[in-house]
Amino acid sequence: MTYFREEIETMPRDELDALVDERIRYTVQYAAEKSLFYRKWFRQNNIKPGDIREHEDLRELPIISGKIMREQQPPETEEFEFKCMDWDEIYTIHETSGTSGMPKSFFLTWDDWNRYAEKYARAFVSQNFGTGDRVVICASYGMNVGASTMTMAAQKIGIAIIPEGKCSFPVRIMNSYQPTGIVASVFKLLRLARRMEKEGINPQESSIKHLIAGGESFADESRAYVEEVWGVPVYNTYGSTEGTMCGECHKKVGLHVPEDMVHLDLYDPALENFVDEGECGRIVLTTLLPPGGKTGTLLLNYDTEDTSVVVSRDKCPCGRTHMRIMNPEREAETAWVMGAPFNRVDVERGVFQRENMDYLTGEYEAFLYGDEEEVTLRVSVECQDTKNCAHELVQENFLKSFLQYKLPLSEAHQDGTFNIHFNFTGPGGLELYKVRGRPKRLVDRRSE
Repeated sequence: MTYFREEIETMPRDELDALVDERIRYTVQYAAEKSLFYRKWFRQNNIKPGDIREHEDLRELPIISGKIMREQQPPETEEFEFKCMDWDEIYTIHETSGTSGMPKSFFLTWDDWNRYAEKYARAFVSQNFGTGDRVVICASYGMNVGASTMTMAAQKIGIAIIPEGKCSFPVRIMNSYQPTGIVASVFKLLRLARRMEKEGINPQESSIKHLIAGGESFADESRAYVEEVWGVPVYNTYGSTEGTMCGECHKKVGLHVPEDMVHLDLYDPALENFVDEGECGRIVLTTLLPPGGKTGTLLLNYDTEDTSVVVSRDKCPCGRTHMRIMNPEREAETAWVMGAPFNRVDVERGVFQRENMDYLTGEYEAFLYGDEEEVTLRVSVECQDTKNCAHELVQENFLKSFLQYKLPLSEAHQDGTFNIHFNFTGPGGLELYKVRGRPKRLVDRRSE
């Protein structure tokens, strides 16, 4: 199988754009009729749904934030104003992680589930997964939709799922079921490889044929190291409870956006207008429904608080025509120092410089301290063996990578107003091991 839905995935750009505009018109009208929030929102902002005819018209609509969503649900309101269907048509209820406040509630119909699953099914097929594959899912089965969506997607294309939920499963699973793929974060994949090696199993000689890294943004350098450790390709995915679900194909030249089901615009930092092609922008999402389609929760112009860049809208070497974006980064993982930004992924890139990995495990954490006049970034890295770790080499490689394209930070580092200190620990010595749940690897302690 080369495509999951070839007609849609290879649709010529002019036809795809026309399809998107048709679905924008239907979706906006659906919102006006079915959503309590949008009925009020259109009225308050003097918006006539019929005036929204195409993609460009979306910029006339206000941006919806996560804060606005939380303010339109209990306990702030008596009912869930973003819910678009009666309770008897809701199949499942979900919440976001709540890391930035009260969890946002989402209501999915059976149609929603099938659309969500198709997005991941397309990605699986584009990554050369298919009938006969056995895939371990190292993502939680709970209020988050990711693991369950991938399981549904697998059913559509004949993949057998091993629903572990966590990557701390017994290594015997690898021998017993001979999985051909694993879905997990970069760090979970590295930890699993080390556990296998301790039990005498070489990851490169295992049954694994391909891996999918998801759950968080990562640097190209860390992906390359995982590929080296396992000896197989690692593909990228980007998904959310809101319904983004973009997947990188086997050509690895950007993540394909399923444009017929979700529309992504990239806005400037002020969220006032679209950025030019090739520029980094804030991802603003709009749900797209086919005419006659239904949904439990609908989003128009929703600020995901993630940033990305459009790689291309031209046909991909794999034959797919849907636009491709770079690996998104979370705005919440971006820090500003001396008026210049850097992301947690920038720190990770410095850690995973290839020479460093002869001495490091890849585990790291970074903390910011200071005030407006002087800031210190403390980078803690875990060594395989602290006594035989080339500290100076690791530091030099990190600084070269981290400061290479950040002139303001480089100048501040040279004049002493931005200091970078390193802390080398042995296995298990990082603070993140003491934190339950998903730890933050870049922590800003300047306001504490």
